[in-house]
Amino acid sequence: MSDYQTHEYDVLVVGAGGAGLRAAIEASANGVSVGLVCKSLLGKAHTVMAEGGIAAALATVDDRDNWKVHFADTLRGGQYLNHWRMAELHAKEAPACVRELEAWGALFDRTKDGRILQRHFGGHKYPRLAHVGDRTGLEMIRTLQDYGVHRGIAVHMECTIVRLLSDAGRVAGGFGYDRNTGRFLVFRAKAVVLATGGMGRAYKITSNSWEYTGDGHSLAYHAGAELIDMEFVQFHPTGMVWPPGVRGILVTESVRGEGGVLRNSLGERFMFRDIPELYVKQTASTEEEGWRYTQGDRDARRPPELLTRDHVARCIVREIKEGRGTPHGGVWLDIAWIKERLPDAGEHIKRKLPSMYHQFKQLADVDITSQPMEVGPTTHYMMGGVRVDPDTQMSTLAGLFAAGECAAGLHGANRLGGNSLSDLLVFGKRAGHFAASFAKEHRLGGSGDADLAAAARACLRPFEERGAEAESPYGIQGDLQEMMQAKVGIVRMAAEMEEALEGIASLRRRAERTHVGGHREYNPGWHTALDLESLLTVSEAVTRAALARRESRGAHFREDHPTKDDAWAKVNFVVRKGQDGAMEVRPAPTPEMPAEYQQIIKEMA
Repeated sequence: MSDYQTHEYDVLVVGAGGAGLRAAIEASANGVSVGLVCKSLLGKAHTVMAEGGIAAALATVDDRDNWKVHFADTLRGGQYLNHWRMAELHAKEAPACVRELEAWGALFDRTKDGRILQRHFGGHKYPRLAHVGDRTGLEMIRTLQDYGVHRGIAVHMECTIVRLLSDAGRVAGGFGYDRNTGRFLVFRAKAVVLATGGMGRAYKITSNSWEYTGDGHSLAYHAGAELIDMEFVQFHPTGMVWPPGVRGILVTESVRGEGGVLRNSLGERFMFRDIPELYVKQTASTEEEGWRYTQGDRDARRPPELLTRDHVARCIVREIKEGRGTPHGGVWLDIAWIKERLPDAGEHIKRKLPSMYHQFKQLADVDITSQPMEVGPTTHYMMGGVRVDPDTQMSTLAGLFAAGECAAGLHGANRLGGNSLSDLLVFGKRAGHFAASFAKEHRLGGSGDADLAAAARACLRPFEERGAEAESPYGIQGDLQEMMQAKVGIVRMAAEMEEALEGIASLRRRAERTHVGGHREYNPGWHTALDLESLLTVSEAVTRAALARRESRGAHFREDHPTKDDAWAKVNFVVRKGQDGAMEVRPAPTPEMPAEYQQIIKEMA
């Protein structure tokens, strides 16, 4: 152990996005020492790309909103595969978390009388998203980062954890390396909080940044913790499709929340053709009704563009497949049309959607105040993740906690827009609090020299000479992304997913022959080689869980089983590492909801 730089903390937080920062702040506030590890630079977390807003029933715009409505909306959007207790805690605690963020310096957009302004988003009955233009995630990170730094939290930037350490059945820290120097680092801790985000980089077309390689999912899985709901990958309906260099970059749902409409190449608002029976009474049947809704008319019904993301994404795919797509394989998203209704539409769009205006102007030479945007589905969010206790956020491995996108349970089969940012705050706070409590009750665990040496050897293996069998890590990652996009994407079939499993096994064999040149300092090829373990693990978990769920529900659509099956209506799939090292998938009953909460669902229908 003397060969590695070693740090000791009561609580180690892995990931410095919204969930990680909020967990670190809460743990520190509970009087324990906290180490915060981030793969990139502090302030560069993918949370900054969250644009639309924070979902919380503040009721500042529509006083009919309350936690019960938010609770019911979240469960309905998740097709009732959510953990009801997490949905309850989230809906109840989100408003206080938003006000806390405001007290720490977040500058939200305001109503005319000075309260926090809220906007419409898909799947939410009332305007519920507190926002800062279309840069809400950036403001959240700025606020949390400033507050956390002033608490004196120790931050380790550009550091990757490659293995969790365990001792006597509980977590004991993490083993990682400095991405700049290549030097190995050992973090001893009484409790660990995983807040590493998602796994979108397993797919070719994604809105996710380079850090999103499923690290937290893989770390937990290989340490012995359980994963759940891994079949549910959310494909956001609107990502940029042109030019090719920016394909997949997110086009926020706020565009539709502010009145943007979807049209095919024939100019038709195709979303009117396919409104699920569940939403018929809530959804506008005319353009006039939809426009009145976006302008805050309490009695108007929402436009069909604001149905849940899984539904909108599949409708877009249908238009493209049936030959009504745009020249570059997407559909048109048009916010410029509102100039027919608003005399100052151009300035209104720039004020409400500043990031989108600059993004399209600079990257695609499109002025969204006068031209439509070309958009298509992009891999966006992972509903599945580490299986956690709903109250404490502790995983099935003692001392290991998870929060945010790498944890599961809140969103069920499909996440509603805006619920991700409130998820980070509510459960990041809870994870930090209970991790601190756990740390106060336990001593530091041990970490054997043999385990550390084995971890180091595994990390250095790509530098070994391979001769003619040498494989490029970039080639393996690229092949994985192509395969997952084609065979385990928006529309799935058993035969293709079986082929994907064979492909993943083949890629694993190729990964064992990965070779990188140079040395450990500033070596992106080496970093890519080490990311492959996480990418292959999460890809296999997604594919196996998707094969097991023989129906279509939420974000999971099987062309060979295109309808819902009541047999799977109250079943979650759990993924764990078997004693023989093979991945196991088993069904588990969705936790039974108490009668009083079932009554809330009926009342809110």
